[in-house]
Amino acid sequence: MTRLDSIDEEIKSLEDQIRNTQYNKATQHHIGLVKAKIARLREKQELRGSKKGKIEGYAVKKSGDATVILVGFPSVGKSTLLNRLTNAASKTAAYAFTTVSVIPGLMEYEHAKIQILDVPGIMKGAAAGTGRGKEVLAVVRSCDMVIFILDILNPEEQFDVLKKELYNFNIRINSRKPDVIIKKKAKDGISLSSTVKLSYLDRKTIVDILNEFRISNADVVIRQDINADQLIDVIEGNKHYVPAIVILNKIDMIPKDMVELFVKKTGSIPVSAERKTGIEKVKSEIFRTLSFIRIYMKEVGKKPDMDVPLIIKSPATVEDVCSKIHRDFVKKFKYVKIWGKSAKFPGQKKSLEHHVIDGDVVEIHLR
Repeated sequence: MTRLDSIDEEIKSLEDQIRNTQYNKATQHHIGLVKAKIARLREKQELRGSKKGKIEGYAVKKSGDATVILVGFPSVGKSTLLNRLTNAASKTAAYAFTTVSVIPGLMEYEHAKIQILDVPGIMKGAAAGTGRGKEVLAVVRSCDMVIFILDILNPEEQFDVLKKELYNFNIRINSRKPDVIIKKKAKDGISLSSTVKLSYLDRKTIVDILNEFRISNADVVIRQDINADQLIDVIEGNKHYVPAIVILNKIDMIPKDMVELFVKKTGSIPVSAERKTGIEKVKSEIFRTLSFIRIYMKEVGKKPDMDVPLIIKSPATVEDVCSKIHRDFVKKFKYVKIWGKSAKFPGQKKSLEHHVIDGDVVEIHLR
């Protein structure tokens, strides 16, 4: 048995412990420590696995206002959906592993240019290296949004597998980095302060989890109610947080009442990519999920361009607007005038730190 096999067995044994332990106040400390041990073992697993060869993602040149990736099992209709959403020309066929490389397409919607990537299908074990799983998941980490595509014939099973594989590859779906600060220091042990009541962790569990990661001296500030998994995520500091939506494809293959049942269970958007059903709904949901806002630019002494807005992600500041136009704009910035909901009155002067809102008109003054 290799060292990696030994680690696999140890992780499986610890996971079984969690599965067979009922969670309550009396067991939360034990479960928290077991999860920390699993996380440490996975770190060792990744380190030893990387020595065998660096994992390379597919080379993807990002373009547009955001990059979205289609994630699903082989043959769920990713290529067909890509072609419906964009002007891409991805080959399609009714057998697995048709897509052998990353196929990019560009979707234009509400003046936003959104790059959408079709990648090889993934399945159970992808995060551990099954098929081309690690390479595909490496591309996911570089994207701004994920679209899960489920086959109508077994959507719940597929969704559970896909979520788990992304989670095991340190990708966190539809969640934000926990509001926790851990500042290591040279001595004086663990200093813990919390601005909220903690429902899932007590001081002893927090300290013991930190010690498991060889952190024995640190100032810890917790500003939201977190669990053991979230604390471990903050300690490791290598997670990618990304929004996602779920597409239920091939809805024309089963009765309408079954479609409604699966939609309710998975929180998905019903689609038939082949018949172009639900495509506009998907486009609008992509735009909404990316949290885009439209900023209208105005040159000094001229009327604003209300036809073609600058597309930027919210929350955004004047500095973000300047950076998107040209990197020199921040260096040469003098002040900005704002018309819109973020200003107290029309033409109000603001600094780089000012937060803009959808529909604002912006006039930048440079030195």
